Amino acid sequence: MKIKYNLYQIDAFTKRPFTGNPAGVITNADGLREEDMQKIARELNNSETAFIFSSEDNDHDLYIRYFTPKMEVPICGHATIAAHYARAIENNLDTIQVMQKSGAGVLPVKIEKKENDYSIIMTQGKIDFGDYIEGVNKSSLLSALGLTEADLHEESRIQIVSTGHSKVMIGIQNQSKLDMLEPDFSKLAILSKEIGCNGYYVFTLDSTEADILVKGRMFAPAVGINEDPVTGNANGPLGAYLIKHGMVSHNGSHFKFKAKQGEAMGRAGVIAVEVEINNEQPTAVRISGDAVIVFKTELIL
Repeated sequence: MKIKYNLYQIDAFTKRPFTGNPAGVITNADGLREEDMQKIARELNNSETAFIFSSEDNDHDLYIRYFTPKMEVPICGHATIAAHYARAIENNLDTIQVMQKSGAGVLPVKIEKKENDYSIIMTQGKIDFGDYIEGVNKSSLLSALGLTEADLHEESRIQIVSTGHSKVMIGIQNQSKLDMLEPDFSKLAILSKEIGCNGYYVFTLDSTEADILVKGRMFAPAVGINEDPVTGNANGPLGAYLIKHGMVSHNGSHFKFKAKQGEAMGRAGVIAVEVEINNEQPTAVRISGDAVIVFKTELIL
């Protein structure tokens, strides 16, 4: 017996189609096997596709799995925004908070209704500050990115940070260098095996836009994503990293900022980040953003 699945293509962190970060979403994924999901993700060829399943227990309202064209990943920021936006539109939801289970655990997501549209606010997972990238690995990383020590931000040590799906934080001095990056993706993929982290977020605080603090680019060739347009699991951890390393001023309890990413790909989008702070340390991260449906169709399997 064939089953019809509701399939969306949604651009996240934008309200203009064909900008921001595209994600596939299947809102009624019950019955799909892992091999089906991997084939669908490969066919759509977005950086991630989200599959929404019914809840498995009383501690969550829904269960989402995420696949790149090559593999399953525990969590994805832009695909979470896209998934809850599609679900909100499909069910005409009012403002509501739901508990979402994923590979990062059970976390709240707020769907905020604004007139006839929605904004999605995602609480990310536990903040984890990992290894600093130093020595031979640092030299390999800079070579793969085409950077030198002089390009790096003077207050920024290269470090792995995670709020559910880790990224390497690489702060550089200026946006012009960011725009010119032409990484060696094969070298980055090889390095990923050495350091145990697949994503590299190169960012700068050198923004000329008054409401934008951060400009960035994210590369993850080891999971089939040479460059990702707007990355929730990079900008969220970045917020914690900026607080941890004293790179920004804040009021002692909260820090909010906006980041723009995807300009080099012609897919610019904006993500809002909020960091909770206690005793000068980051304790929780939320990201939020808009989305727009590019198309909706049915997949029959």
